[in-house]
Amino acid sequence: MPGTYHQILYHAVFSTKERVDWITPPIAKRLHPFLGGLIRGDGGVALQIGGVEDHVHIYFRWRPDKSISDLMRLVKAKSSMWVHKEFPKLGEFAWQEGYGLFSVSKSQEKRVVSYIERQPIHHRREDFKSELLRLLDAHEVKYEKRYVFE
Repeated sequence: MPGTYHQILYHAVFSTKERVDWITPPIAKRLHPFLGGLIRGDGGVALQIGGVEDHVHIYFRWRPDKSISDLMRLVKAKSSMWVHKEFPKLGEFAWQEGYGLFSVSKSQEKRVVSYIERQPIHHRREDFKSELLRLLDAHEVKYEKRYVFE
């Protein structure tokens, strides 16, 4: 085969450190496109970004020749620096250390995009901790509950 063909889709979710409500709507309006630009700048395609005050969801297409952990490290580090620069009053802003990352079938794309778009409505009923545990369970990720939120 003369080329490499791929469709690698991910749904990433990560929270602010200690789940502090840093991402107010005015900040999200600027932060979400910035996150997408970081992914685009490293060769990916951000397909949907959303979230609420204490966490973000990113649905994106990634490339087979680059490490996903390197991308997550880059996105979180550069976006933290950007928040500090653009919003000097948020000098304590930080992301949590880890992240949730789930593969997505193209057939489920509409469902994932809708889920991310509806985050503010969704979180009227469910907090981040419950949501993350539900996602981990739905994707059959093994974890020890006592360490998930440390």
